[in-house]
Amino acid sequence: MTVTPLRHGDLSVIDYRCRAGPDSPTRVEQHEATSLAYVRRGSFGYRARGKSCELVAGSLLVGHADDEFVCTHEHHQGGDECLAFKLQPALLAGFRATPAAWRAGGVPPVPALVVLGELAQAAAEGRSDFGVDEAGLLLVGRYLSVAAGARPDHLQASARDRRRAVEAALWLDAQAHEEIDLAAAATQAGLSPWHFLRLFARVVGVTPHQYLLRARLRRAARLLAQGGQSVTDVALASGFADLSNFVRSFGRAAGVSPGGFARGLRSSHADALLGAERARRH
Repeated sequence: MTVTPLRHGDLSVIDYRCRAGPDSPTRVEQHEATSLAYVRRGSFGYRARGKSCELVAGSLLVGHADDEFVCTHEHHQGGDECLAFKLQPALLAGFRATPAAWRAGGVPPVPALVVLGELAQAAAEGRSDFGVDEAGLLLVGRYLSVAAGARPDHLQASARDRRRAVEAALWLDAQAHEEIDLAAAATQAGLSPWHFLRLFARVVGVTPHQYLLRARLRRAARLLAQGGQSVTDVALASGFADLSNFVRSFGRAAGVSPGGFARGLRSSHADALLGAERARRH
């Protein structure tokens, strides 16, 4: 595990890169602070308070201070990466969130969260005029809004089912720029489309199409943050064959158009993103 602190204070920011695989030993760890981690690459299992979940790219790991947990790496050989935000009690109090919101464990990829996760990643890498603390707080605030309306997901799939679903998610993520339908993904997983649909949704928390759309939105947000490409080129490179569909999907997820999102990464247009966040919360 490579741990790189990026910022200290009430909101600490840490970059985690893990090389653990199926043969790596597991151990009980403890959250030293309440935290929110954006999974930007890979997949791993997370167990805490008697519940288990599988985290894939675009998921969030929500950890409660002092809770014990175990991370597992049964489904692929290393390469997991997260950007974590650790909140001190004084900062937590300002959000006025319920304790349950901080004990969610794993949160599946949600459009409104993955775009801000990529924004935070861009800020952490210096590709945005946003401070990484500003992007982190936007992500935390958006997560708490989503959590307020979320229902708990009780995982009942077997270990073999979880492995199949996670492998399918990794395959979808790698092929997101291609034209993929449910039948093709089900064939890849060795299941019928109906069984694959139910299994995937139960383990990952979203349907295969929803996951594919969110993988494409993550790619698009990353490319827009990098700059240098037109909106049309970003749409095509991200797997959106139809530009109007891309603009509509991105706008629904981010609250601003793709062009507005790209401009919002520069400080002179920061209010575009902040305004969208304010509108979403009211």
